[in-house]
Amino acid sequence: MNPQQMLITAGIAVLALIGIVFVFATIKYFKIWLQAYMSNAKVSLWSLIGMGLRQVNTRVIVDGKIMAMQAGVGTDPTTGITTRRLEAHYLAGGDVPRVISAIIAAQRADIDLDFDRAAAIDLAGRDVLDAVRTSVHPKVIDCPDPEKSPKQTLSAVAKNGVELRIRALVTVRTNLSQLIGGATEETIIARVGEGIITSIGSATDHLEVMENPDRISKAVLKRGLDAHTAFEIVSIDIADIDVGENIGARLQADQAEADTRKAQALAEQRRADAIAREQEMKARVAENRAAVVLAQAEVPMAMAEAFREGNLERWKKNGTE
Repeated sequence: MNPQQMLITAGIAVLALIGIVFVFATIKYFKIWLQAYMSNAKVSLWSLIGMGLRQVNTRVIVDGKIMAMQAGVGTDPTTGITTRRLEAHYLAGGDVPRVISAIIAAQRADIDLDFDRAAAIDLAGRDVLDAVRTSVHPKVIDCPDPEKSPKQTLSAVAKNGVELRIRALVTVRTNLSQLIGGATEETIIARVGEGIITSIGSATDHLEVMENPDRISKAVLKRGLDAHTAFEIVSIDIADIDVGENIGARLQADQAEADTRKAQALAEQRRADAIAREQEMKARVAENRAAVVLAQAEVPMAMAEAFREGNLERWKKNGTE
């Protein structure tokens, strides 16, 4: 066999191999391709074969494309929901069906959400579908959260020293424009709790708060606590308010008791000083008495010495003369 015949034979073998591969690929992907074609999803057979070679789940991509086309979203061939963009999001670890469902739900609710933003939210680890649902149906957050805090109520003290225990309900909806990088629910709860405690602490009397609890809600809402968060606060409602301890009276009683102890300690110190001073004076009296006794003991000795030296006789003579 000459070289030309060998080359032709090799070419025929390669073509036959390509044909066999094409036949098997057609058999494998024909059903899903036909489904996409009948749904106007415009996914070519070669694209399906390429996805298989790149270890991409073709069913997920085609179903996502069909959902988008049937819902009428992302139909722009350059900026819309294309097969390549879906495949890229899948390879990046994204949840393609959830992103498509979120875009469809946003369109139905007249919320501006394109594929790029939805994909970015999904890759950032946020639940994009839940975020859209929260934008449509605001959710209520307990403040404090009983699942994350051992306390069931917030504790705040008015200026008159009376403690108030409050439980609030915060209604929020998702702010899609700040969902990436925005603070989470924990920040909202912390800020609202801080605002409520500050508002009660600035009240002159606890009765003012109990008579008009909505003043707290209005004061807290004016603070703009949802800034730089992934949520927008719709309302803050006081669900429960109870009177606690009279902290001011207790502190005054504790202070009075402390002052009493301090006065007792000072009195005891003065008493101890007086006792010590008394003992010191007694010691000095005893010392002086000892000195007197010593002096008295020296008198006979001096008289005896005077007798021996004759000074006493001369003094008597001089005295008589």
